[in-house]
Amino acid sequence: MQKYFTRMGDGSGVYLDAEAIGQDLKEGTADAARRGKIPELAKDELDYLFEVVTSPVNIASVERGSEVVTSSDSGAFKINYQADISMDRATAVQVHEKVLAADSLDLGNIDYSYKVVKAILNDEAKVMENVQLNTIMPVLYGAMPNLGLYTRPDGPVDNWSELLPLGKIDEARKAQEEAIELAVKDMYYISGGMFKAGADGMNFDTCGASGDADVIAALRAIEKVKKDYPGLGVEMGMSGEFIIGMHGRLEYGGTRVAGLYPHDQVKLAEKAGVNIFGPVVNTNSNMTFPWNLARAVTFIKACVEAANIPVHANVGMGVGATPMSPVPPSDAVSRAAKALVEIGKADGL
Repeated sequence: MQKYFTRMGDGSGVYLDAEAIGQDLKEGTADAARRGKIPELAKDELDYLFEVVTSPVNIASVERGSEVVTSSDSGAFKINYQADISMDRATAVQVHEKVLAADSLDLGNIDYSYKVVKAILNDEAKVMENVQLNTIMPVLYGAMPNLGLYTRPDGPVDNWSELLPLGKIDEARKAQEEAIELAVKDMYYISGGMFKAGADGMNFDTCGASGDADVIAALRAIEKVKKDYPGLGVEMGMSGEFIIGMHGRLEYGGTRVAGLYPHDQVKLAEKAGVNIFGPVVNTNSNMTFPWNLARAVTFIKACVEAANIPVHANVGMGVGATPMSPVPPSDAVSRAAKALVEIGKADGL
């Protein structure tokens, strides 16, 4: 019986027969449909995914004419800390544009959190201005809301992760609400500074890493930014496929934020004024690549169908069906990208 080379969710290689791959594809889309209360992939879509997974080529690609644009988070310094090549961020941006043909890029600080950048905004603005003078492609400034940094001992509010296990629910909720106000001010302040420095847009990245309050902070900040700087583009990237209810009662526009999946998250992003939405589908490292791929495509397809703005699916280490490994294998990454574009109908990656 013929077996095909594929991957596990941790990147390790594995050989599976056609029956096993087909079964994993069915179970992957069923899992997404059950969790998100969305339709499963149709039989012809699963058949096409089977072809993508079992293709003998090493690197897969979309058909000519189906190409999409790309965006990135913290791309300006990934050459430095991932490829281990000594290069400053301004030079790295030019390399991405002139050598790697990137469609857009995110310039960020190595700490990649808005609270950290507040103290060094003038220095970061100088870097952005220099980059804008030497590049043509859109360059955004990016960072995470990272509400956790506002808790003690690094910040002024109580740590809700410590309060919740003690049963201090009201105190934990109050601390998160205080952190939201502080984070909104910081994100708005930095966005204004980057607008003056010539940034093409802002990237609010990994939203929800600290739970539903983290998402609320980002949405409120984006709303203020788009009101006062309507020409500044905004990309919003999520941290996970569903929003964790650390607070549980927070609402945006009358919708409770906790527990929302990508197809509902994008509607809130639209209300806030987001221009590009970056949904996340988490990779299960214990399951196969076919299982993760069908699951990711199911979520992204539903998100795109619900969206009125461009959707850039997150495809990286541990998300978008990409294996959870420090250097994701290109065979899996390229297959995930192809499937998310051709079946999931993602506008970008």
